[in-house]
Amino acid sequence: MVQATPFLLVLFLALGAPGLAAKKCSLTGRWVNDLGSNMTIETVNVDGGFAGSYHTAVTATTNEIKVSPLQGYMQKGPNQKGQPTFGFTVNWRFSDATTVFTGQCFVDNDGKEVLKTMWLLRSRVESISSDWKATRVGINVFTRLQLQE
Repeated sequence: MVQATPFLLVLFLALGAPGLAAKKCSLTGRWVNDLGSNMTIETVNVDGGFAGSYHTAVTATTNEIKVSPLQGYMQKGPNQKGQPTFGFTVNWRFSDATTVFTGQCFVDNDGKEVLKTMWLLRSRVESISSDWKATRVGINVFTRLQLQE
């Protein structure tokens, strides 16, 4: 057994140690997406609930863009392994539309946190016959916004 000890130690370090040092992804903070929109997520509570704000860089309306509130939940509990799934809704303050996002928080190979999301934007339409054009779908990738020193 003494001869196997160095082998087992090397095996543990090769296979187990990277997992021990793996960085967990945190939703809390400031984010920017691939279109230049900014999002702030406040503290995630013990049940996974969170709130924040969203300042979009793009819109289909001619109205002045305003910072809008968001409300959401992150997966918490015994099944959550450090790269959590989440969902949130943005209540646009400048239009009669609502967007829901769902996604996952990842740590990439360079150790940077990334939010991969898919969204549905529902706009109000005048009649049920116009319903076909009321929902849009898309994807966004968010990266943590670094504070300038």
